[in-house]
Amino acid sequence: MEARTELLKLRLLYLLTGLAGGLFNPYLTTLFVHQGIGANLVGVLMSIGTLLSIIVQPVWGLLVDRYRQTKLVLLLSICVPASLSFFYGFKYVAVIIMAYFLSIIFQSTQSPVADSYAVSAAQKGRTSYGTIRSLGSLGTALGGYAGGLYLSRFGISQLWMPFLALSLAGAATVLTLSRSTERNASAISLTQGIRELLGNRLFLMFLVACFFVNQTLTAYNSFFVLAFQDAGGSYSLVGTALLLASLTNIPSMLLAARILRSIGHERTLLLAAFFYALRWGIQWLFPVPAVMVGIQVLHGLSFGLFYVAAVEYVAQASGKKMQATGQSVFNMVFSGLGGIVGNLLNGYLFYSGGAQMMYLACTVSALIGAGMLYWINRKSKLSS
Repeated sequence: MEARTELLKLRLLYLLTGLAGGLFNPYLTTLFVHQGIGANLVGVLMSIGTLLSIIVQPVWGLLVDRYRQTKLVLLLSICVPASLSFFYGFKYVAVIIMAYFLSIIFQSTQSPVADSYAVSAAQKGRTSYGTIRSLGSLGTALGGYAGGLYLSRFGISQLWMPFLALSLAGAATVLTLSRSTERNASAISLTQGIRELLGNRLFLMFLVACFFVNQTLTAYNSFFVLAFQDAGGSYSLVGTALLLASLTNIPSMLLAARILRSIGHERTLLLAAFFYALRWGIQWLFPVPAVMVGIQVLHGLSFGLFYVAAVEYVAQASGKKMQATGQSVFNMVFSGLGGIVGNLLNGYLFYSGGAQMMYLACTVSALIGAGMLYWINRKSKLSS
């Protein structure tokens, strides 16, 4: 009964933080420009923010694993960025930049720490991490839609208010979580923890494969709207495509447990990488708005399935003593390094050769990642 209650609380937490992030994050660059920051400077700020998140994530992970302060760190990762969002309403560039960088320092640990909590709770409740994470995708989809409705009636400088309210509701949920995952403190040091993880040859190859696969996702996150408009698509169809992509994560994450039990982590990752390559390959071959909308059904089978399988693979490889550290290192590569390189590479390809060159490069990159995952799958079979 206690395990079921814990799972319910975590699902509510992912739903609320998903709503908050989905409502606020897509409009952050627009808000900065509205407040007087040039579009070119906004791009630099975002790049520095991503680099900063890469630097601080392993430090947060080791603090959690060493001192077992999961709940405190998770609270800070939600409350601090939510409170600092108030300062985005000021027309002072220095204040906005300082608030943004402080937010990144705390917010960067939210996903890996929450994931380490969720994986542990899912194992105790005899369910899958995907059944918890899918509520985050639902929240993100609904939040993005709600953000559009909110901005149709209120100014963008007031967007911090619903973001703060939803974040505080999520923080209140964190307070009710059990402290059972924080017991048995570990004496593992920062360097020792990372050395142990990166000393695992298969885990290191897994991280490289994740980089090649996920750097392609910036073609969707950063450049899909531009590519869609170049192909003749309208803004209304863009909204439909984005909503469809977010919603497809939900069934994929719910079905992930059955797929993982049936074919294992390595094969599931390989399958999802193939769907990444298929997704980009179709958009390369058929640059038509209707096709670009329909192909978003593969978002769940690519990103959604890959992410759930990867998080559970990391949890298995890291062991109980290094859960947060493992998830932090994974996020550094998957979201951080992959995001930076992906934005730079795909941005260059898009502006120098158009969307088709970008999608072709993404297809090749995903296939390289799939090849590495195939090698990992064969090695795992030989060692088992």
